[in-house]
Amino acid sequence: MIQGGIQAFAGQRVLLLQGPVGPFFRRLSNDLRSAGAEVSKVNFNAGDWFWFQRGALNYRGTMEDWPAWFEALILRLRIDVVMLFGDCRPVHAAAHEIASRYRLEIGVFEEGYVRPDWVTLERFGVNGRSSLPRTRDAYDNTPPAVPSTVPVGNTYWPMAWFSFWYYAFGGLGKPLFRHYRHHRPLTLLEAFPWIRSAWRKLWYSWVERGAQAELAGSLSKRYFLVPLQTPTDSQVTVHASPGGNEHFIETTIRSFAKKAPEDTWLVLKHHPMARGYTDRTVLIRRLANEAGVRARVHYIHDQHLPTLLDNARGVVVLNSTVGLSAIHHGVPTKACGTALYDIPGLCYQGSLDDFWSDAPEAIPDRKLYRRFLGHVIARSQLNGSFYKRLKSQTSATGLIWRSPLQIVESAEIASATQADVA
Repeated sequence: MIQGGIQAFAGQRVLLLQGPVGPFFRRLSNDLRSAGAEVSKVNFNAGDWFWFQRGALNYRGTMEDWPAWFEALILRLRIDVVMLFGDCRPVHAAAHEIASRYRLEIGVFEEGYVRPDWVTLERFGVNGRSSLPRTRDAYDNTPPAVPSTVPVGNTYWPMAWFSFWYYAFGGLGKPLFRHYRHHRPLTLLEAFPWIRSAWRKLWYSWVERGAQAELAGSLSKRYFLVPLQTPTDSQVTVHASPGGNEHFIETTIRSFAKKAPEDTWLVLKHHPMARGYTDRTVLIRRLANEAGVRARVHYIHDQHLPTLLDNARGVVVLNSTVGLSAIHHGVPTKACGTALYDIPGLCYQGSLDDFWSDAPEAIPDRKLYRRFLGHVIARSQLNGSFYKRLKSQTSATGLIWRSPLQIVESAEIASATQADVA
């Protein structure tokens, strides 16, 4: 999908569906038009409409009528390419099936597999639906090279600002789009979890003071890190076994209690974007008590992830991008969901019960990792951010549109693989 850069869309009729919060899809439409594409856009709620763009249509019908409306639209506009953010959203699932049936090109954006300096654009699907190879053989002869990287910098506050406006207008404009169903609550009340998140961040920084020093000191290489994911993430709701985070936490604690060496600890880390929405304290304490390992189970929140990874004996994830970061840090990793990096040589392939004892011998293959990373970036990643334009770029999106053939030797691999967000 990214081969040939933005110019590959010249002469194409492109339909944009729902994008990330903020003006990214408006900017994308400008890039596409500059490249010679015809662009149309569908808004599903007032949050989508807020970042007005030329050629946008407002869909105000029911979700049940959406598939027929979409099918009629792509035929009337003679669409060649459909682009969207997140292929598991309710408004995208039916559209994806119909576009596939008509053999249209489908470009799916997602947060970067490699963070923080990259975004994902794949043909057909992302994450569990990615077309990237899942076997070691596919990467054995791949050159260990990656594209050069322009650092994006901190994107949290631009994302928070865009999210505020999106949910504010989405909530206020509900009467105009009364049939729309969002993949998470679309209401002004969403401001309260953000306020609660800020308060909890301050609270946890106080009550968990000293935790990082202990994990990097006396407990170094004696704990297993379990990064949790946001409960509404499609990686949890679609690309993992039923039960989501709760089932994952329960399974992990019980397995740790039964099989882990008695001198090891289990450290579960909350996802910072879920801080204002969920609190697993009661659940984790109950499960640890029931399993008889309360003194060896810790629940933490905002510690420095790279430091945690450098000092962990092993990492257990569902399918979070933190798993790829763990591999980058050379930490034995067990993926329990559908992760694109869960291949022999990168992740432990045995059972979770066996991982606790086998972890010291399950060090990721560094050469394989470099080949894997180079292939993933070349085939699915664009340097930049949805929320902050790269100042060095003249494109409207601020992304670096490039061909995967534009690569440099992997001496820059460290700057290209700072996938150290929780």
